Amino acid sequence: MPHLSLSCRDLPGGVLITVTGELDATNAHELESYAESHRGPGPGMVLDLGGLTFLDSRGLHVLLRLHAAVGERGGLLRVAAAQGRPARILQITGVWSVLTLHPDAQQAAVAMCGHDADGARKPS
Repeated sequence: MPHLSLSCRDLPGGVLITVTGELDATNAHELESYAESHRGPGPGMVLDLGGLTFLDSRGLHVLLRLHAAVGERGGLLRVAAAQGRPARILQITGVWSVLTLHPDAQQAAVAMCGHDADGARKPS
């Protein structure tokens, strides 16, 4: 089974979850459960994908479900540091255009706290 590592930190306005390793059909449920059980003090959520090396369709579905769940609580899911193959999968499937993306977790956290509402990047 591919290795997936998750860690969490509370932030003003929400929570930062760092995802490292591979996110696929064998472990995608772990991210969803982890995110649900580690909701932060606010409605927002940042997923730092800088350490994510692989993403399959099940992982994409989890990202979309988290996006919807956070939105239902009045928050915004911010995805940070998507790069390499996972970023390419997000782009070619169109999921990239649905998510609020940031170059790194720090910028996403600042934007979530309301200091930089325009900090998101969308594909061109």
